[in-house]
Parts: sequence; structure tokens; C-alpha cells
Amino acid sequence: MTKKWDYEAFYERVGRQNGWDFSTMKVVSDTPAWDFYQEVIRCTQTSDLLLDIGTGGGEAVLSIAEHAHLLVGIDLAQGMIDTARRNLKKAASSSANGSKVRFVQMDADHLQFPNEFFNTASCRHSVFSASEVYRVLAEDGIFLTQQVSEHDKLNIAQAFGRGQHSGIKPGALLERCRQELAHAGFRQIEACEYNVMEYYAAPEDLLFLLMHTPIVPHFGEHTSDLETFKQFVQDHWHEKGIRTNSARFMITARK
Repeated sequence: MTKKWDYEAFYERVGRQNGWDFSTMKVVSDTPAWDFYQEVIRCTQTSDLLLDIGTGGGEAVLSIAEHAHLLVGIDLAQGMIDTARRNLKKAASSSANGSKVRFVQMDADHLQFPNEFFNTASCRHSVFSASEVYRVLAEDGIFLTQQVSEHDKLNIAQAFGRGQHSGIKPGALLERCRQELAHAGFRQIEACEYNVMEYYAAPEDLLFLLMHTPIVPHFGEHTSDLETFKQFVQDHWHEKGIRTNSARFMITARK
């Protein structure tokens, strides 16, 4: 997955600040077409080795640890790996599943694993190298990725006049991923999409999101950002909360 602006520096800063911990943020959404890690479970056997790329604080993969023989989560930001290891320590104290999990700081472009090591690989909302994933997957292994679509948080991008995918043609990101996977040698490449409404309970919840994600690049550095934010909250208030959209696509591919 091609990188845009300086994600490495951005995510390392976020990792130091909060370890990619969004657990206090209050947000509800309409029911999406799938749950990504449930799809990962569906494609994983208990005897499998599973790689999770861009694992963040590790909460998601820790919740499915019992479904794999060994689960390795990697992330570019050391701060996020530190948080994931703390979460692993908590999980290990209450469950035997903690012994099945390892978290390692690693660049997804240079996976430090042997060829054909994993049976399944997953990547949610993070960059990846299709050729590297292909290399470390065993024959007949499956890769699943969920990514943010161009029209995600569309009303926010329109309000601020900039967004992480501004200027990208609709469908281009999905097609780029599909082509990269096909070029790497993957087969049986299948894609699906959803676009649902989501609601942030309070301005503080949405503000936290914008401060710790690249939805609005360099949020807060423009002098008008705070006033734009206040106006956005006023314009998009709903009885369920502050209204925006969540747009995702998922691709599964077999080696």
C-alpha cells in the first residue's frame, strides 16, 4: 500500500502521546457490512501462525488470540508497541492466550521473518508491502486488509478544505491495492465496501480523533482550524451525536 505523507513521524508521535488508545472515545455507528477481525477469525485455524500488520495498541488482535497457534503483531511506532506489550501483560495475567502473542516494532516494508512463515496475515488501516506479505505467507495462505476509502469523513474534509485522501479519485485506493496484490502474485483477490453513518457523543470525542489521526492533515496547525471545528459541530449535530460517515473497503487475497 503506497505511503502518502510522513506517516512514520506522525504515527510515532501519536504512539508516544497515547499509544493509539482510543478506548475513551465515545462513538456509535450504523451496523457495517462486516467486522474485520471476525473475518480474520473466519480465515484462520487454531494451528495457524497469524501476522497482524499495523497492530497499534494490540487490543483487536488480543481479542482473537485464542483462534491462532501464534499471533505476531507489528507496528512502525515503538510507542504503540510499548502499549501493545502492556496490554499483552494485562491479558496474560487473566488468560492463557497471552503466551500465544508477540508484539514487535517493525517496518512493514521490510518484514524480518523467514519466507512462507505465516498462514494468515491481516492489516487494518495501515500501510503494507504486497510483495513482503506475499513472501512471508505460506503457500495457500490468506491476506486480509481493511483500508479507509477516499470518501470517509467526507463532510469533515469538505469543512476543512483538506483531507487525508483529498484529490484522489473514488475507487482509486481499492484498485491500487488490488493491482499491487496481483502484481505480487496473489490470486483469488476479492473486494467489498461499506459506507455507514457514525456519531460522536461529544465535541471532545471528535476532537480527539482529529488530533490523533491524519483525517485532516496537520490538524490544529492552521489558525482557522478551531473555528472551523466549532462550526462543523454546530452544523452536523444530530440527536445521536456529531454526524459523519465511515467508509471502508476490504480485500482478501490468497497466495
